[in-house]
Amino acid sequence: MMTKKTISASRASLILFLCQMITALEVPLDLSQPPTITQQSPKDYIVDPRENIVIQCEAKGKPPPSFSWTRNGTHFDIDKDARVTVKPNSGTLVINIMNGGKAEAYEGVYQCTARNERGAAISNNIVIRPSRSPLWTKEKVEPKHVREGDPLVLHCSPPVGLPPPIIFWMDNSFQRLPQNERVSQGLNGDLYFSNVKPEDTREDYICYARFNHTQTIQQKQPISVKVFSTKPLTERRPTLLTPVGSTSNKVELRGNVLLLECIAEGLPTPVIRWIKEGGELPINRTFFENFKKTLKIIEVSEADSGKYKCVARNPLGSTHHTITVTVKAAPYWITAPRNLVLSPGEDGTLICRANGNPKPNISWLTNGVPIAIAPEDPSRKVDGDTIIFSDVQERSSAVYQCNASNEYGYLLANAFVNVLAEPPRILTPANKLYQIIANNPALLDCAFFGSPVPEIEWFKGVKGSILHGDLYVFHDNGTLEIPVAQKDSTGTYTCVARNKLGKVQNEVHLEVKDPTMIIKQPEYKIIQKGGQVSFECTIKHDRTLMPTITWLKDNGELPVDERFIIHKDSLAIMNVTDKDDGTYTCVANTTLDSVSASAVLTVVDRPDPPFDLELTDQLERSIQLSWIPGYDNNSPITNFVIEYEDGMREPGVWHYQTEVHGTQTTVQLKLSPYVNYSFRVIAVNEIGRSQPSEASEQYLTKAAKPDENPSGVQGIGSEPDNLVIIWEPLKGFQSNGPGLQYKVSWRQKDVGDEWTSVIVANVSKYIVSGTPTFVPYEIKVQALNDLGYAPEPAEVIGHSGEDLPMVAPGNVQVHIVNSTLAKVHWDPVPLKTVRGHLQGYRIYYWKVQSLSKRRRRHVEKKILTFSGNKTHGMLPGLEPYSSYKLNVRVVNGKGEGPASPDKLFKTPEGVPSSPSFLKISNPTLDSLTLEWGPPTHPNGVLIAYTLKFQPINSTHELGPLIEIRIPANETSLILSNLNYSTRYKFYFYAQTSVGSGSQITEEAVTIMDEGKLVRPVYPRIRNVTASAAETYANISWEYEGPDHVNFYVEYGVAGSKEDWKKEIVNGSRSFFVLKGLTPGTSYKVRVGAEGLSGFVSSEDVFETGPAMASRQVDIATQGWFIGLMCAVALLILILLIVCFIRRNKGGKYPVKEKEDAHADPEIQPMKEDDGTFGEYSDAEDHKPLKKGSRTPSDRTVKKEDSDDSLVDYGEGVNGQFNEDGSFIGQYSGKKEKEPAEGNESSEAPSPVNAMNSFV
Repeated sequence: MMTKKTISASRASLILFLCQMITALEVPLDLSQPPTITQQSPKDYIVDPRENIVIQCEAKGKPPPSFSWTRNGTHFDIDKDARVTVKPNSGTLVINIMNGGKAEAYEGVYQCTARNERGAAISNNIVIRPSRSPLWTKEKVEPKHVREGDPLVLHCSPPVGLPPPIIFWMDNSFQRLPQNERVSQGLNGDLYFSNVKPEDTREDYICYARFNHTQTIQQKQPISVKVFSTKPLTERRPTLLTPVGSTSNKVELRGNVLLLECIAEGLPTPVIRWIKEGGELPINRTFFENFKKTLKIIEVSEADSGKYKCVARNPLGSTHHTITVTVKAAPYWITAPRNLVLSPGEDGTLICRANGNPKPNISWLTNGVPIAIAPEDPSRKVDGDTIIFSDVQERSSAVYQCNASNEYGYLLANAFVNVLAEPPRILTPANKLYQIIANNPALLDCAFFGSPVPEIEWFKGVKGSILHGDLYVFHDNGTLEIPVAQKDSTGTYTCVARNKLGKVQNEVHLEVKDPTMIIKQPEYKIIQKGGQVSFECTIKHDRTLMPTITWLKDNGELPVDERFIIHKDSLAIMNVTDKDDGTYTCVANTTLDSVSASAVLTVVDRPDPPFDLELTDQLERSIQLSWIPGYDNNSPITNFVIEYEDGMREPGVWHYQTEVHGTQTTVQLKLSPYVNYSFRVIAVNEIGRSQPSEASEQYLTKAAKPDENPSGVQGIGSEPDNLVIIWEPLKGFQSNGPGLQYKVSWRQKDVGDEWTSVIVANVSKYIVSGTPTFVPYEIKVQALNDLGYAPEPAEVIGHSGEDLPMVAPGNVQVHIVNSTLAKVHWDPVPLKTVRGHLQGYRIYYWKVQSLSKRRRRHVEKKILTFSGNKTHGMLPGLEPYSSYKLNVRVVNGKGEGPASPDKLFKTPEGVPSSPSFLKISNPTLDSLTLEWGPPTHPNGVLIAYTLKFQPINSTHELGPLIEIRIPANETSLILSNLNYSTRYKFYFYAQTSVGSGSQITEEAVTIMDEGKLVRPVYPRIRNVTASAAETYANISWEYEGPDHVNFYVEYGVAGSKEDWKKEIVNGSRSFFVLKGLTPGTSYKVRVGAEGLSGFVSSEDVFETGPAMASRQVDIATQGWFIGLMCAVALLILILLIVCFIRRNKGGKYPVKEKEDAHADPEIQPMKEDDGTFGEYSDAEDHKPLKKGSRTPSDRTVKKEDSDDSLVDYGEGVNGQFNEDGSFIGQYSGKKEKEPAEGNESSEAPSPVNAMNSFV
C-alpha cells in the first residue's frame, strides 16, 4: 500500500485563506493601533498553594500599551503589596507565596486592562482559587458482617477538595482490588457488591483519594468485611443500588461528557443494558464503562437531550430506571467581532452573535466602559448585536468589547476600530520562491496592508497580461491559487496592490516539480524464524530534489540492531526473530512531498510447547487430559500429538497415543491396566512440531486379566513326527498385570481326542513330539496372568511335519503343439500319498539328440514347476526335429517325490535358420559365382534352396525379381547371362518340408572390363553364431566394410512380438556376451552397425541351457589362476613396450608388411587428408562408387582369420562359461595369430582380452 502526504486543494486553500485573512486584518506594528490582548490566564484558575501565583496578561499596540488590574471589581494597587510584581514590558502579575505568603489571601476575581492613546482592551474575569486537599475526618469504621449472597455498599465519602479528588480502592499492599460485573466502584467513589461471596471476606478495604494539583493521596480507615454462609442461598430479582427510585433528572452542558450510572444488586449478578427512549444512542460518541454500568456520551449537544433507560436483568426478572437528560449550553460564538481598519470617511460594522441555552444577553463596552456611559461618538450606532460605523474619523479609533452571558457562563471579545490613511504595502517578501509538486494546488502569497483596502491584481511574466478566468482563484487576502499546477505553470508572477493613496507591486517565483513515486514497493513476506528477508523500495523523483528514504517499523523507528541492514533500495533483516514481526514502511521524503509504502512481515515458527497439563476424570480405563496451547508463532496449530510414557516398563521412552485437531485442548484417553502413565503434548503447525510439553503427573492403572490373546498362532512341523506351535507374544502393557504366561492347547482334528494343555512362560513357541506325519491339529493359545485368564481364544488348524511324497504321477502323456512347444498331461497323485502341503508338479525334460544331425549331445536337463494341483503344463523353447525325454514328480513342502517313468517324444520339423554364409566371387562381364554353407540349425530335412535376385540401378531402384530353386545337396552356383557392370541384390534361404527359413542377403557387381575386378560396394555382416550357456550367450560374427564402425547386438525371445533389445558393443570387435538371459529359453539375435541405416545381419536362433544346481569353484580364488594371470599381465606389458619402441622407430607391423607385399592393383590407397578410399574408375565411366572396406577380393573374411572368435580358446563354441560370462575352458596351444591391422593392434587377441570381453 502506498500513501502520499498531501492536502486536498480545497482544504489547503481554505486553511491558508483563513490564516492569511487574519494576517491581512492585522495592522503592521510600525503603524498606530489600539491594544490587543495576546495572552491571558484561564477564567477558572486553580493554583498550587505551595507555589507562586502567576496571572498572565500580554498585549500589543502602537504606542505600546500600559497595564492596570482590578481585583473583585476594584482597582488593585500593585505598588502597595510587596509580594506582587509585574513582569517588565508586560502586564503579567507574579505573587510571591513561597516566602511566607498564603495563597488564600489572594483568592478573588482579577481583570487586566491594556491601554494606549487609541483605546483600551480588557481581559476575562480570572477567578483565582488555591487547590485544597483536606484530610478525612476522624471516624470509627465498624466491621461489616454480611450474609453470603446479600448486597453490600462500602462508602468512601471523600473530603471535598479543589478540584475533586480521584477515588480508587486498594488493600494494605497497595494492590488495586479486583473489580468485575459483581463488584465495582461507582462514580461517587463507593464500592458496590451486587452480592457477596465468601472470598470477599477481608479486613483491608481501603478507599484512597488522590489530589492531582497538590500531588497528594489521602487514605480512609480500612474497612473490615466478613461474609458468613447460610445454606441454601436464596436467589432474587434485581433492584437498583444507585440511582434510587424509578426516575431521576440530569443536567449537562453542551460540549461536556455525559455520564449516566446504574448499579444493581441481585442473585445471580444482574446484567445492565442501556437504551434511549424514542431514539438511538449516538454512534461514535457512545461508550460503555464499568462493565456497562456507566453510559458515557462525549461532546454532548442539545440533540442528546431525552430519556435514557437502564435495565438490570437476571434469570429471575428485571428492573429499570429512567434518567431524563437536559442539555443546557453556556454561551458560544456564532460570529465573534473582529478588528476593523477603516480610512477616514469610510463605513463599517462590528457584529457580535452568540448562542446558548438559555439564549445569552449581548452587551457592548468601549475601552472597557459600558457603551451606554461611554463618551458619545457621532460615527457609531448600536443596534443590538451590531455596531454600525459611518463616515469615521481618526477620533473614532477605539477598542470595543462584546459580552455574551447567561446563567452558565459568559464570553468576552475585544475588537478595535482603527482609522488610518495608508498607501498600499505588500508584506510578502520580494522574489519569494514557491516550489510545489505537479497536480497539486499552488498558493502564491500577496499579503498586503493599506487603508483604504487596496485592490489586488496578478500578472504572469514580465510583460504578461492580467490573470483571470477559470484556471485561477483570487482570494480576498491577496493570495493567487492555481488549483492544479502543471509543469507549464512554472514562472514569475507579479502581484500589484493599489488604492487611492498609491500603488505597489511584488514578484514571486513558482517551480513545479515531478512527484516522488515508489515504483517498486515492499511486498508482504512470510519468513521462518532464523531466516533472512529483504524489502525492496525503489523510488522515482524529480532530479532537482534530493530524497531521503527512511524505514519505519510499526510507524516507529527501526530497532537499533546490526541485523537490520539498510541498502540504497532495500531493507534486509538477518536472522529474523519473532520480535521482528510487524509492518515495515518505506518513507521517501523530499522538501516538497512524502510518499510511503508498507508491507507486513509475518514471522512464523514451530509452535511453543503446550503447558499446564492436567489429568481429570480419572477412571480405570480412561482419563481426561487437558492443556493450554503455547503461542502458535503466526502459523495456526493444526493438531496436537499426545504421547505417553510407561514409567514401570520403559521409563524415558515415549510412545504415540493419539492426536486431536488444533482447536481442541482436552481429550479423553483410553488406558490399559497395570501401566504407570505419564503424558505429554506436542503442538504441530505447517512449520513443524513444537518441543514436547512438560510431562503430566503420573497415573498408575490397576492390574487386570489380559484383554486379548496372542496373535499369529500357527501349527507347523519341523520334522515328520512333531508339531511346532508358534505365536506372536503379547507386547508391553498388553499383559494387563504381572505374571504373564500362556496356556497352549492342542488336539488331533476329527478324531474326538480331548484337549492336551500346558502352561508355559512368556515364550513364543512350543514343540509337541511323537505326532503322526502330516495330520491336522486344532490349536489354541490363551494368555493369563496373576489375576486370571484372557477370554477364550479362537482355534486355528495346523499340521504336523511333512515327509517326502510316496508315489509318482501316472499316465503321463505328451501332445505336440508345434515344433517348439509341447503339452504334457498326467494323473494327479492321491492326496494321502503327498504327505504334506501339495505345492505342485515338476517336469524334468532334456534333449536326447537332433534327428537331423544324428549325434548325441551332452544331456542338460531342464525343469519346469507348475504350482497347485494342476494336471497339465506347457513345454516351450523346444528345438524342432529333435528327440526329448521327460518325467513328472509331485512336490510338497519337504521336497520331491519319485519320478514317473521317462517319456520319449519327438518334435516335428521346423523352418531352418539362414544359410551359414553366402559368398559371391569370380565376377565376369555376365556371370557371378555363388557359394554358401548349410544352415547352422536345419531344424529338419532340407529339401531345397531358393535364390532370388534383382538388379539395382544407379538411383538405387530395384529391377524385376528372378527366382531359382536349387537342390539341397548343392553348395555353389554359377549365374550366367547377367548384364555387365550391373549391381545385383541376392536373397538366399533354405527350405524344409515345413517351409522357408530366414534369408541371407548379399550384393555384387558384374565387371565392365575383363581386366578389372570390381570390389564390393556395400558392407556386410554375416556368419552370426551364438554359443549359449545357462544365463548368457557368446555372440560372434564376420564383418566386411569400412573400418572403425561401432556394432550393436539386438536380441529377443524367439517367436515373441516384443521389441528387440539393443546392446552396444564396446569398440569394433566382432564378439559380444549377452548376460541376464532366462535359462531354457529360445532367443533370436542379429548384429548391426551404428551409422549404417538399416544395415543388420540375418537372424540367428539359440537356446540357453536349463537351470541346474551345481557346485562351482570360484576360479578367481585358485592359486594357479592367480599365477597365470600375473604371467599374462607381465607378457602384455612387455608386448606394449616393444610395440611402443617399434612405432617410435617408424617400423611396420606385420600386417602392414603383408599388405605392402601383396598389394592389389585394383585397390586404391586411402587419401591422407580425409581417410577415405579412392575412387574406382575406368576410361569410359568416372562415376564414383560407395566407400568400401579393405577385404579380400573374394568378399569373405575367413572364420579362421577372425582374431576375436572364441573357437580359438578352450573347446570353441562348446566351451563352458560361468554364469557371469567368464570363460573357464583350458587355453589351447594354438599358434599366435597375426596382429590386426592399423590402429586396432591394441585389440590383439589374447586370453586376457577374451576374458575382459566377457566381464
